[in-house]
Amino acid sequence: MIESLQQFDVELFLKIHRGMANPFFDWLLPLMRNRYFWAPLYLFILIFCFVEYKKKGAYIVGMLLVTFAMGDLIASRLIKPFVARLRPCNEPTLANEIIHRVGCGSGYSFPSAHATNHFAIAVFLIFVFYNKWKPILPIGLFWAFIISFSQIYVGVHYPIDTIVGAVLGTTIGIFTAIIYRKIQPKS
Repeated sequence: MIESLQQFDVELFLKIHRGMANPFFDWLLPLMRNRYFWAPLYLFILIFCFVEYKKKGAYIVGMLLVTFAMGDLIASRLIKPFVARLRPCNEPTLANEIIHRVGCGSGYSFPSAHATNHFAIAVFLIFVFYNKWKPILPIGLFWAFIISFSQIYVGVHYPIDTIVGAVLGTTIGIFTAIIYRKIQPKS
């Protein structure tokens, strides 16, 4: 069962990584996974929370930081070293199949910390802002999805890495949103 799941994962990875290759994706998707590309959005969220929500904004930002820290700790520090799955771009059996679009990195693959962190942040923000701004639901989920999908396309994660990262991140986002709702100032 595990072997057939891994085989399916590799085949799906190759369909995305090689089968969907085109110049537009080669330009766009490496940007989508780059933290510096998203830095203005992160800065906007921080400033918006503090300016628009004052004290409550400090709680939102604090819980955003907790959400990110939890995602990174669980995915990168606990699960990845335990599972120790090689990234596809470091897998010797795939050496002739990989298109090097970004640096591979030396860390492990499972689960995707990008997927975990961005789904956690997106879900947390959806829970916080949905009542006032309904478009955050599709926008937040699409944002986390495109970053996760980009990880597969550039060759640093398998699809299962990103799916598990998305589930883990969603769980963390819900958990921290529940905590936020209990501790937020009522004013």
